[in-house]
Amino acid sequence: MTAAGSGLTVLQSCALSLLVFTGASQFALVGALAAGSNPFTAAAGAFFLGVRNAFYGLRLSQLLALPRAVRPLAAQWVIDETTAVTLAQPTRRGARIGFTVTGLTLYALWNLTTLLGALGAEALGDTEAWGLDAAGPAVFLALLAPMLKTSTERAVAAGAVLLGLGLLPVLPAGVPVLAAALAAPAVLYLKGRRAGGTRDEEREEDR
Repeated sequence: MTAAGSGLTVLQSCALSLLVFTGASQFALVGALAAGSNPFTAAAGAFFLGVRNAFYGLRLSQLLALPRAVRPLAAQWVIDETTAVTLAQPTRRGARIGFTVTGLTLYALWNLTTLLGALGAEALGDTEAWGLDAAGPAVFLALLAPMLKTSTERAVAAGAVLLGLGLLPVLPAGVPVLAAALAAPAVLYLKGRRAGGTRDEEREEDR
């Protein structure tokens, strides 16, 4: 429904779920499109959110040790949930079963619910009148909020929001979202400087 609320057709919504099997990237893409961003900028934001799956893949590649011919297909299922289930298994056989069952189940259900949601949104007619254009950002925030467990993560999120809102009036739609990624290195740099200053003070006190 969120994809339909951003102006995508049923076919486009289903193709997005089939080819981009990672929820955060999908919601980022449709949210940017709903805000008026051009497709290339929206796709860039979705790409950066999906980069973490490449690091998951490096670990799972060693753990699963799948045949080379199967790896491109298995890569499609490398997401947060399959990684968590796989890493929790005590044996390689258990890891392979956990990865396969989790990936197959989630992939099938995700695409089925995408089809049903897109058809439902099409039946509703004007999605903006129902507020579905705001559903994408709302769902994305709901997914993100529980992940902010440390003070550093909350500081990065707050900095990204402030940076994005500050740049919103002066940059094209979608670009402020990409620029908000600069909040992470900025917060880590300030944290590093603070930690360095604390260590210097401790050394001075020891002297």
